[in-house]
Order: sequence, then structure tokens, then C-alpha cells
Amino acid sequence: MITEQIALVSRPKGFPTLNNFKFEDIELPDIQADQVLLKGWYYSVDPYMRGRMNDTKSYSPPFQVNQPIEGGVIASVVESKSGHFKPGDVVLGMLPWRKDIIASEKDIHQVDIKIVPAGYYLGILGMTGLTAYFGIMHIGKPKATDTVVISGAAGAVGIVAGQIAKIQGCRVIGITGSDEKVKTLIEEFGFDGAINYKTEIDIQKAVAALCPNGVDIYFDNVGGEISDAVINNLNFYARVVLCGQISLYNTIEAPMGPRIQPMLLTRSVLMQGFIVSNFQSQFPEGISQLGKWVKAGKLRFTETIIHGFDQLPTALLELFKGKNTGKMIVEA
Repeated sequence: MITEQIALVSRPKGFPTLNNFKFEDIELPDIQADQVLLKGWYYSVDPYMRGRMNDTKSYSPPFQVNQPIEGGVIASVVESKSGHFKPGDVVLGMLPWRKDIIASEKDIHQVDIKIVPAGYYLGILGMTGLTAYFGIMHIGKPKATDTVVISGAAGAVGIVAGQIAKIQGCRVIGITGSDEKVKTLIEEFGFDGAINYKTEIDIQKAVAALCPNGVDIYFDNVGGEISDAVINNLNFYARVVLCGQISLYNTIEAPMGPRIQPMLLTRSVLMQGFIVSNFQSQFPEGISQLGKWVKAGKLRFTETIIHGFDQLPTALLELFKGKNTGKMIVEA
């Protein structure tokens, strides 16, 4: 059968453009034993994908030029030669950006969309939720008296991380990019305060004003000048959870910032970078606890859903412009 895919046609220098992507028709082979034919339903777009567009060594191998982009995909089984799946099953896997996909049974697992909406498995009950959970609980180690600041707070991970910190009894302040998102964080997700970094003249002073007792945990999704400002407000024995650096992903040359080592040293601060797969053996723990909080109504989630398979590259680019609130998903 003929299907459409989206390939990386060139590696971007700086901010990606639509010219880095190519739509093309390909012919799929017949499925073999232990394989299934899938119809793509929901496709995840995530900040880490920008790093994979570069030909550099990292925790995930780079995308190959003239090969399809791949990411988290929710799909339905159309045809099966696997004993584990039947037509109509809904599955999740790290799969290529194709409308129709042939996958090995070992590369997918079934999800139950009767419990929660399908998109939740790309978000709050998937890598997004797990990233927030392990970052806050295992690295941040929150106490009820802590003040927590989260950058990129209206993004998929930030929204969940803030709510988890609130569940632990912390005071939570978010940093985001619009007045509307400030309102959403406070009114819908229970943040104690939020800062619009685009309108604040002095972010360091804004953080100090909302965190009069200093910052105990900084969950960093952004890096750059925002992180410089927060780090200057850290308390003794603070923990910096280094989750992402989205403000730097599209820079050609990394800007020089303050030397933070003296601050870390003199205030006995822990800064730890991580990726969610570091905690793979503990995923059942994380999924179980996230599920309980969702069921109890303690943990809420939001999605920005873009419609149309052909909108995948645009959705990815808009992620870096802060166009999303919560998880960015493309519905085919």
C-alpha cells in the first residue's frame, strides 16, 4: 500500500524551518510474522526532537537525513500477524511520522482508552508525566515547607511538575510567556503565583518578590537568562532539577552566562541533569502514582491539539515559540 511520511531533508542551522522537512509517498511492504499494520492517530511533538535534528552525540541518536522523523505515536491496529494484538486495538510506540505504519510487536504496547483519553498516554501518563514525577520526587525531594519555581511552567512537563509539588505541600511559582498562561497556571492548576517573563523588566526581582523566603527547588525547563535569574534566588541546600534548556536549542553559538559554580558551591546547591529513561526500572511506580492522582482529581492535564497529519512540522516549530499550553499533540 502507498502511504505518506514526513522526512528530515536537511539539518537546520539555528531555528528549523518547514524547508527542513519533506512530505513524500512511499510503498509499504506486506506485514510479516509478529508485525502489525497501524493507522496513526495522535502524534507527539516534543522539545528533545530539536536535538535529534543535529548530527551530534546525545542521549538519543540523531534523526537521519531523508528518513522519517519519529516520536511517540498513538495508533490503531488495522491488520495483525501478531498473537498479542488484534484489529481495533489502540497501541503506543516510538514510531515514524507516517500515516500508515508497520511495527514489530516488541516496539508497541496496548493502551486502554476507556480509562482516560488516548492523548493522556502521550502526556500525563506517558513520558511527560513520568519526567515531571521523577524530576520532582526523586531529584527535587520536596518538603512541605519548600518553595518551588518552575520555568516553562505552562508546558507539558511544567504543568504536571507544579501540580506534583503542590500535592507535596510546596509553594509553587511558575514562569511562563503570556498573561493568559499566568492566569491559567494560577486559576486552573493551583500555582501560588506566576511570572510572565516577556513583560517583566527584571526577572530576578520578580522571582524574589514572589519567593520572599528564597527558592528551595528550581525545576528548569528553559535555561538561559531565566535560569540565571532564578539561580540568584536559591537557598542553601537548594536542588536544581535540570530537565530542559529550550531557550538554547536553536542557538548557533551558546551565549555566555554568569559563572554559576560559586553560587552552587557557597550555598551547597545540588544541580542534577536527567532524562526520564534514567528511571526506566521505576516506571511502574511512576505510572501507578500518576494514575492514582489523576483518578483522585489531584492532577489535571491540558493539551494543545493540532488537527491534520500535514501540520506536524508546523506544530513542532510552534512548540519553540511557546504556542502550546500543556502537551502539544497532532491528531491525524
